[in-house]
Amino acid sequence: MRKIVSVSIGSSHRDKSVETEILGEKYLIQRIGTNGDIKKAIEMIKELDGRVDAFGMGGIDIYLTACSNKKYIIREAIPIKTAARITPIVDGTGIKRTLEKRVIKHLKDQGIVDMEKKRVLITCAADRYGMAEAFNNCGCEILMGDLIFALGIPFTFKSLKAFQRFANLAIPVVSRLPFEMLYPIGEKQRQESNGKFSKYYKFADIIAG
Repeated sequence: MRKIVSVSIGSSHRDKSVETEILGEKYLIQRIGTNGDIKKAIEMIKELDGRVDAFGMGGIDIYLTACSNKKYIIREAIPIKTAARITPIVDGTGIKRTLEKRVIKHLKDQGIVDMEKKRVLITCAADRYGMAEAFNNCGCEILMGDLIFALGIPFTFKSLKAFQRFANLAIPVVSRLPFEMLYPIGEKQRQESNGKFSKYYKFADIIAG
């Protein structure tokens, strides 16, 4: 049986373990959260390195690209990535940049979801730019809330072109900031919203990202 472990710096309340069979081969797939403790995630990866078949890196990406093909390494992701010296480790970026876009187009083309003129709130287009592109191509009105949800600044982007200009300037700097400044980690993921930005949720027919 192949073993795949996703080590996440997110909340442990979402931990899960399942056994499944894919193309005739059995897999044990686990998700283990460290409640925001990056050091614990590194220790866990080192302990399991070579004993499992693949690692997933959860709660943090290795790099940001947004609308550029240039990769900007997230500084705090480096020690997590390099902790695995034998077992391959991935962060899901490849899926985000390929399959995600196709799934959204498929949902529209097959009539599974009516997206024409739907209002879509993308919470983090820097991480899910392909998703933002896909919704835009499906005729949706998109609102990108990166500044709201990462930095608490009540400003949104309504066009991909405007977001591109912002991202090309901001991402080289943002990638060097402490990750917890950009994204809730650990138990912060379980905190309820105080309603400060509720108008943006009310705007949306679809929330993604």
